[in-house]
Amino acid sequence: MMKLKYSICCGLDVHKNVIVATIVTTNKDGISEYLQKSFSTINSDIQRFHNWLIENNCYHVCMESTGKYWIPIFNYLENDIDVCLTHPKYVKAIKGKKTDKKDSKWIADLYKFDLVRCSFIPPKDFRQLRELSRYRFKLVCMKSSEKNRIQNCMTISNVGIASVLSDPFGKTATEIISYLLEHTADSMDEKAVRKLIKKGAKSKSDEIIEAIKGYTIETDQAKN
Repeated sequence: MMKLKYSICCGLDVHKNVIVATIVTTNKDGISEYLQKSFSTINSDIQRFHNWLIENNCYHVCMESTGKYWIPIFNYLENDIDVCLTHPKYVKAIKGKKTDKKDSKWIADLYKFDLVRCSFIPPKDFRQLRELSRYRFKLVCMKSSEKNRIQNCMTISNVGIASVLSDPFGKTATEIISYLLEHTADSMDEKAVRKLIKKGAKSKSDEIIEAIKGYTIETDQAKN
């Protein structure tokens, strides 16, 4: 006979707009009683769900990590309730007539016997730091992607600054590109371009001029 771990616990089937909850209470004789209720995912209703758990002396909840739908519920329960977040494959019900209510009850039955593998959820401050780190990584990737796109545009437009300057996005390169966008190869003034070259790149002035002579920045490339 399987050993009972939680005499009172709750299984959740979480969706975008609906939470189906089943509280299972098991007595000393192993007889279980079920209390089932549905809630919406509106904040006020999630708070009502939280209060419903407390009223029924249920402090152990198990739910699937379905997309991002579990996060708002977890945010409301985190401080007062022990939440087990599990991968759907660990609570997959037997094939057949599946319903939200049956899934919720199935999760509760598995969890009361501690048959569910819970995922690790870091403390709130770690989660916030992780979100910031992920967002920073995303921005860095976007920045690199944009730089690559701009270099491709320069190559297509016969602007060979990247072959002369070590940093094609430095002050010298940036000011020259801005100048080239406002002029054409025929109206380009070499003297004006040379004035844009900073001290560190002065020794490469002739090479820079040669690298941009005959450039052709088309309208579509200029707008990009």
